[in-house]
Amino acid sequence: MDKKPVIAITMGDPGGVGPEIIMKALNAGAVRECCRPLIVGDLKVFEAVKWSLPIGTHVEFRPVKDAGVDPGKATAIIDMDMVGPDELTIGRPGAYAGRASVAFIKKAVEMALAGDVDAVVTAPINKETLKMAGYPYPGHTELLAELTAAADFGMMLAGGGLRVMLVTIHVALRDVPSLINKDVVLKAIKLAGKACREMGVENPRLVVCGLNPHAGEGGMFGDEEILHITPACDNARAAGLDVSGPLPPDTVFFKARRGDFDAVVAMYHDQGLIPLKMLAFGSAVNITVGLPIIRTSVDHGTAYDIAGKGIADPSSMIEAVRLAARLAGAAGRRRA
Repeated sequence: MDKKPVIAITMGDPGGVGPEIIMKALNAGAVRECCRPLIVGDLKVFEAVKWSLPIGTHVEFRPVKDAGVDPGKATAIIDMDMVGPDELTIGRPGAYAGRASVAFIKKAVEMALAGDVDAVVTAPINKETLKMAGYPYPGHTELLAELTAAADFGMMLAGGGLRVMLVTIHVALRDVPSLINKDVVLKAIKLAGKACREMGVENPRLVVCGLNPHAGEGGMFGDEEILHITPACDNARAAGLDVSGPLPPDTVFFKARRGDFDAVVAMYHDQGLIPLKMLAFGSAVNITVGLPIIRTSVDHGTAYDIAGKGIADPSSMIEAVRLAARLAGAAGRRRA
């Protein structure tokens, strides 16, 4: 019997590049080498998209009712049948896509919570389509947290020799300073340590960015470091974590890439993700830390501008599945 972990892979937005990168990842072989994939999506969308793929990219799907069915040489798919025959608009947002995206995620999470699959990997969704469908979530992270009743959760991206944990995620830049306080920074530091340990780093060395240039320069350029970030670092060190900072954000990432640190805690979305994506765009992996399930995702969006053209790069999807399989294997060993 195949002992590889079962990974539920959600199709994401039907009109984006999710179906394409999933089929390309399956065709590349790397996915099947590390896991038993179970696709959660809409079969008719895959059938519609496959004609845009390069010659030789062929994936045979077999609809199944649950994760326990052996699909043989085909790829198992739970066909949610969410997209109407006249709804699919490749390369454009629509309310139908928001409804379908959420349904795929809910089904995958349900199976993960029940123990029917070992991890969940998500293809990209679109915030505009979620809003069009009436959902308030700014992204996957918040939806997953609600579905799993997770209290302390966060978003980490890994790639290019960096691991980056975010204190704030999808918020306006003008709102970031008001959201920075000792408790949220301390939570992010602890989640970064947890993520590193789950990835096999036994005693992670963590570094925390300042919010302001030069980490505030002793209060000259802002007092968030003095009032909130430094106390959080002090508390983390008192709890036994190896934490440096807050350090000037313009030098932190160079030092982390050099190997001085195992993870960076960044104060806001672009502070952390611009350097990481400069180094590893298209191959980095998004990990939701703090959930009761394992979830990874690609590092990019729906890419409507190239959807349906057969040119999307599956590298990030492949890496997301491989990391999910490694994390599932490590979790299994810890339980044994």
